[in-house]
Amino acid sequence: MSKYRHHLPQLDGAMFLTDGGMETTLVFQQGLELPQFAAFYLLLSEEGIAILRNYYRSYLRIAEHHRCGFVLESPTWRASPDWIRKVNCGGKTLADINRRAIGLMLELRVNLNLRAPPSSSVVISVRAAMATCRVQ
Repeated sequence: MSKYRHHLPQLDGAMFLTDGGMETTLVFQQGLELPQFAAFYLLLSEEGIAILRNYYRSYLRIAEHHRCGFVLESPTWRASPDWIRKVNCGGKTLADINRRAIGLMLELRVNLNLRAPPSSSVVISVRAAMATCRVQ
């Protein structure tokens, strides 16, 4: 069951942060090569997931420090059947990629919520051309 399906805490007036410039940061600051500038490609390997985990954690630490909420945007804004073909996902489907993305988002939310005050909500947002899995 989705934690915030019927009430989004960021609409109550509290401060919420989110990440920004994922692909730009990964390519130009970290020197990664992303096929077609598609960050969802990183979800295909454990090494890629670790890179995404570290990327998000840097923003989550800021939210934790300032005791504010966070909107976790999945790295799937380019994930669609056409883009999966363009970047050669090794047989992975759009559903596989979305499940991996949401699995990572849930892991990050649980880990932050264990340390953060109750007022610091973490909301998961799926950015995809075609979302194929439900957030639990």
